[in-house]
Amino acid sequence: MKSDFLLAITQLSAEKNLSKEVVLAAVEAALVSAYRKESFTPNQNIQAKIDTQTGMIKVWAEKTVVEQVSDPRIEVTLVDAKRIQAGIQLGEPVLVEDTPHDAGRIAAQTAKQVILQRLHEAENTAIVDEYAGKAGDIVSGMIQRVEPKQVIIDLGRAEAVMPSMEQVYTERYRSGQRLKVYLVEVAKTVKGAVVIVSRSHPGLLRRLFEMEIPEIYSGMVEIKAVAREAGARSKVAVSARQSGIDPVGCCVGLRGIRIQNIVSELSGEKIDVVSWSGDPAVFITHALSPAQVARVIINEAEKSATAVIPDRQQSLAIGKEGQNVR
Repeated sequence: MKSDFLLAITQLSAEKNLSKEVVLAAVEAALVSAYRKESFTPNQNIQAKIDTQTGMIKVWAEKTVVEQVSDPRIEVTLVDAKRIQAGIQLGEPVLVEDTPHDAGRIAAQTAKQVILQRLHEAENTAIVDEYAGKAGDIVSGMIQRVEPKQVIIDLGRAEAVMPSMEQVYTERYRSGQRLKVYLVEVAKTVKGAVVIVSRSHPGLLRRLFEMEIPEIYSGMVEIKAVAREAGARSKVAVSARQSGIDPVGCCVGLRGIRIQNIVSELSGEKIDVVSWSGDPAVFITHALSPAQVARVIINEAEKSATAVIPDRQQSLAIGKEGQNVR
């Protein structure tokens, strides 16, 4: 029958969603710290092992073999050492079982504190391992709370932070709201690992296109570039990798159903899908549509372009608040 100690460890590993081995290692390391402070010297080599069947704890301490012991914490007689290791000589180190009978209240409290610290570190490691590989992907979560400068989102295994710079100014966030967010990175801070997510990142739009449009997911249609003003308007340049495919039509879908699903997910953000061209003049003409472009003058030296537009089409080409020009 398992001891209460082992049952507590099993429960702790389940609550923290950590493997039992990780929790046992954290507990053993914590006990070493507690026993070293209570019963041994600060730099002494100590090992603590927990029997996974009975829950019994045994502690081994490295001691020096001497003829006459003056400090039993760090020394052992040659006679006693030979019972452990037959060929041991004077002056050599040997691991001796020296489990304290009572670690005491201070040692127990110290162990508790270190255990919590080690578990926190183990949780951070688990978060980094799970979410670092998902950077650049879309994850779903529920808003836990809204703070003045950030939104805290529950992802299940971890909490994510959406800073104000990663929010969309036209969106209103509330507790309990479910969101799809773009995982920017897993940042390491003094308080541990922090998962940073975004609703304004251009990568969110790119991933939504890949999720919604099979031709993009399969590689038949390629997203060449994304320009986004989150909450206002975005432009996505696409091209076909196979002949006979209309890349813009694939993205818009029958009666606009595909693009409308993406627009709905982005709270009504306007999205223009334009056909990519390797010729900058042609591409600029497509990008400024539906405005009619008379001609485009490319300045290779300055990496700039001038589009000539009829006067009546000027405001259409510039766009609301200069969105197209920017």
